[in-house]
Amino acid sequence: MPLTDIQVRNAKSGNKPVKMTDGGGLYLLVSPKGGRWWRFDYRFGGKRKTLSLGTYPDVSLKDARDKRDEARKLVANGADPGEVRKARKATDAGAECFEAVAREWMAKFSPKWADTHTKKITERLVKDIFPWLGKRPIAEITAPEMLTVMRRIESRGAVETAYRAKMNCGQVFRYAVATGRAERDPTADLRGALPRGKVTHRAALTEPKAVAGLLRALEGYEGNFVVKMALQFAPLVFVRPGELRHAEWSEIDLDKAVWRIPGHKMKMRDPHIVPLSSQAIEIIKELQPLTGRGRYLFPGVRTVDRPISENTVNAALRRLGYSKEEMTGHGFRSMASTLLHEMGYHPDWIERQLAHAERNGVRAAYNHAQHLTERRGMMQDWADHLDKLKTGAKVIPLQQPA
Repeated sequence: MPLTDIQVRNAKSGNKPVKMTDGGGLYLLVSPKGGRWWRFDYRFGGKRKTLSLGTYPDVSLKDARDKRDEARKLVANGADPGEVRKARKATDAGAECFEAVAREWMAKFSPKWADTHTKKITERLVKDIFPWLGKRPIAEITAPEMLTVMRRIESRGAVETAYRAKMNCGQVFRYAVATGRAERDPTADLRGALPRGKVTHRAALTEPKAVAGLLRALEGYEGNFVVKMALQFAPLVFVRPGELRHAEWSEIDLDKAVWRIPGHKMKMRDPHIVPLSSQAIEIIKELQPLTGRGRYLFPGVRTVDRPISENTVNAALRRLGYSKEEMTGHGFRSMASTLLHEMGYHPDWIERQLAHAERNGVRAAYNHAQHLTERRGMMQDWADHLDKLKTGAKVIPLQQPA
C-alpha cells in the first residue's frame, strides 16, 4: 500500500536499514541512525538502476512522488533519468558546455548500445575529456585544443584510446551541429594527426589439424560438467562469449531447433537467431536434467542464479594447455569464420550468423531472420564438418553456390 505522511514522519529503523515502499519504484530508505532517503528503482536498457530523489523532510512525500512520476515519464520516452540528471547538472555548470552536450548525446543513443559499449565510452569521456574540455562551451572548442587533449592521452601510451576518444568527441560535435549548439566538428581537422594503435586480433586456431586437436581436447575435458558442455557447445554456435554464458532456457526452442537471443544481449542490440544443429541439441538435452529447472544453460559453480563467469571458458582452455596466444573463447568465432569461408559458403550467410553489424539501417531492422534457411543448412554442415575433423576423417571442402 502507498505510504502516508504519518508513516513517513514516524519512520524508524532498528539495527538494519528499513525499506518502506510507496509504489511505482519509489521507496523511503531509513537508516539505523535516523537518516531518511527517497530512492527510485527503475529498469533501463535491461539493467536495474536506482535514482536518489533527496532526503526527508527536505523532500516531502508529495515532492518525492512528483519526482518519481517525472522520472517514469523519461523512462517511458526512452531516456535514462540518471543520465538526464547528469546532463542537467553539466548544463547548470556551463550553458551548452561540452559535457552537457556529450551527456545529452549519450542519454539519447545509449539505449541502443550494449552495456559494455556504453561503459567504455562513458569512462573514456569522464576520464580523458571532461576534466579538460567538459566546462568549455562546445561551440568555442578548437582543433588545437582537441589535439592537446589527445596528446595527453597518447603520452601515457594509450594510442588506441586517443584515437577512439577523438572518434567519440567527433560524434558529440556532430550531434551539437545537428541540434544547433555548434557550427562545425573540429575533430575533422585532426585527420592524420593521430596514429591508430596496433589492432590486436584475438587468438584462434584455424588450421584443420589444430582444430581437430582442440575438439578432441574439449571432449576430454575432466573439469566441471557444465563447463565441459559450454566448451563443446561454443564451436557449434560461435556466438560471442558473453552471449554464450548468458544463454537462458527460455530462449531455446528445441521443437524448431533455434536459439533466439533477445536484442538487449547482443552487441548491436538486434535480436539474433542461432539455428541449432543436431549436435548442439544433443548437448542441450544432456544439460537439461542438470540445469533445465534454472534460468541459465550454463550456471555458475557457486550459485545457479548467475551464469558462469566471463573467465570460465578461457580458464578451461588454459587448463587444457592452450595459451592466450593460441586460443580464446572469442576465438571460436574466428575459427568458424575462416573455415566456413574456405568451405565456400556465401559471405552474407557467415556474416549474418556472426551477427556482425549491418551498416544499412533499414536492412538492420529486418535482418535478424535473414538467410535463415541457408544458415540452418550451413550450421548443420558445420557441425558435421567438426565431427569429421575430430574423428580424423578425410574432409573434402564443400563448395557452396555464391
